[in-house]
Amino acid sequence: MEAAADKPKFKKLGRHSKKSSYDSQINRLDDGCLMLIFSFLSPIPDRYNTALVCRRWRFLACHPQHWLRVDRSVKELTEPGVYPSIETAVSAARPGDTILIAAGGIHRTSNIQIKKPLCLIGAGEIPDDTTLICSRGSDSALEFLSTCKLANLTVRAELGCCLLHRSGRLTIDGCILQCESNPLDHLSHAIVTTATSSDQLSHSQPVIKNNNGDCVTVMRTRIEGGAKAVLTSGTLSLQQVRVIYARTSLFFWFNVVQH
Repeated sequence: MEAAADKPKFKKLGRHSKKSSYDSQINRLDDGCLMLIFSFLSPIPDRYNTALVCRRWRFLACHPQHWLRVDRSVKELTEPGVYPSIETAVSAARPGDTILIAAGGIHRTSNIQIKKPLCLIGAGEIPDDTTLICSRGSDSALEFLSTCKLANLTVRAELGCCLLHRSGRLTIDGCILQCESNPLDHLSHAIVTTATSSDQLSHSQPVIKNNNGDCVTVMRTRIEGGAKAVLTSGTLSLQQVRVIYARTSLFFWFNVVQH
């Protein structure tokens, strides 16, 4: 009876030993090979989660080759790929880079122009953990003139708009856009787009066609306050609106595209 009782325990130990051998095999890969594997992971949540495994994986997953980081506690540019503000990170970034914005505290942003394809992601567990505030007197927190993506961020505007879209394809996924409630809230908007279709330009002017087109795509995003969720002053229009009510919040899905 004792031998029979010990047998399942022996099998369980065998499976655990086999799993450990698999773990050790992947850790036998050199740093260059692991970094190549990490490069194929989506920044959030997969690559971010790999940084939680161990110190070595954290170093490789957070390497500047994969993304730039914004950390307000940094005073000097001594650590490669880490910047004290969003503006300096955007200036140093190359087209296609991902910028990870540290959670905690408030990041002051004012009329930051983004003229290259970038992805800006909040490093917190929820959008409330990473807040960008556009101070009064600024037109917007961020101004987009290229194809970009925002994810897991809270953007708050005291007056004006949270996001100003000039051109390119802007994707807003899992964010919170807040306009402060005040007597002038009729002047505040979560998103303002001034993009104009090339068809509306004069035929006497040379036109370079953009196959992708200019548009704004919003997914799983809370929009609070302001006169309108979207103000369009170009030729794009609001389409395919979907709203889900969850307790005290409204989550929006919609597209702003050429009609």
